[in-house]
Amino acid sequence: MALFSKKLGIDLGTANVLVYVPGKGIVINEPSVVAISEPDHAILAIGDDAKAMLGKTPDSIIAYRPMRDGVIADYRVTEAMLRYFMKKALGGMGWIKPEVMISVPAGVTSTERRAVVEAAMKAGAKIAHVVREPIVAAIGAGIPINEPHGHMVVDIGGGTTDVAVISLGSIQACTSVKCAGNKIDRAITDYIKKHYNLAIGDRTAEKIKIKIGAAIPLEEELELIVKGRDYVTGLPRSVKISTNEIVRAIDDELLKIIDAIKEVLQQTLPELASDIIDNGIVMTGGSSMLRNLTDLVYRKTGVKAVVADEALYCVAKGIGIALDHMDTYNRALLAKK
Repeated sequence: MALFSKKLGIDLGTANVLVYVPGKGIVINEPSVVAISEPDHAILAIGDDAKAMLGKTPDSIIAYRPMRDGVIADYRVTEAMLRYFMKKALGGMGWIKPEVMISVPAGVTSTERRAVVEAAMKAGAKIAHVVREPIVAAIGAGIPINEPHGHMVVDIGGGTTDVAVISLGSIQACTSVKCAGNKIDRAITDYIKKHYNLAIGDRTAEKIKIKIGAAIPLEEELELIVKGRDYVTGLPRSVKISTNEIVRAIDDELLKIIDAIKEVLQQTLPELASDIIDNGIVMTGGSSMLRNLTDLVYRKTGVKAVVADEALYCVAKGIGIALDHMDTYNRALLAKK
């Protein structure tokens, strides 16, 4: 009978969608991008195929992300994207209606939460649970959330950064800011436009961030040749960019994340605050892997920070562990708070 009660865990991110199948692990990790034809709004491609079109489509095709700042911006397209990924994850058993657990940012409203549940149900789920990202990120990072100790998790994704203090299986203090990987990429794009009169796309900005980006200046800088379109002549041109330029470009965005961490530390109960000094801050999410970000957190807060193993997969892994051990995590996960 277990064969027919399939479960899926979905990390529905602004930048990527990860799907976890119990017993198999993460089976899908694709960009949350959909390509649509303009005249008839037909969906042409989803995931990897659609991302390959980003910034390269003719006027008749739009490639874009239906999730914005961690919540649904385009309901119809998100539903189609969910249906596609759920069917792909189920493989030959696409006729089964699975039980689905989906993560959402800590700061979502009840309306936004309901939109996620409805989209999952319309996409073919039998039951849809919505869980808050910091809790599942903590589980995926190996934090014992049910113990009476304070643990701080900073989950930096594509659209939102969630900061939470967790103790006894529940969130004691948290905040969610709409500043994360995408805003950092945008800051790089703006800097290169302002200082070099060069237009670059989102994918190039992301590549710059990963290859040479850092949170604090480096003594031995990394360099990268960046290609784009000159704003004045309209012709292709290349420039050489170095790490410390990127540090300056993204400084304001990183300080918003630091401010969110400080705000949550200020809300934290004194006993839990002392636990956090002992345990340190655990950072998860793809953007937490920015060079020296843990050093910046320590400089600004005085609390040591570490990046979790496989930071990009912590939320998806946490959902998977939670699906496998619903009885253990039930109270923590399904709390409406």
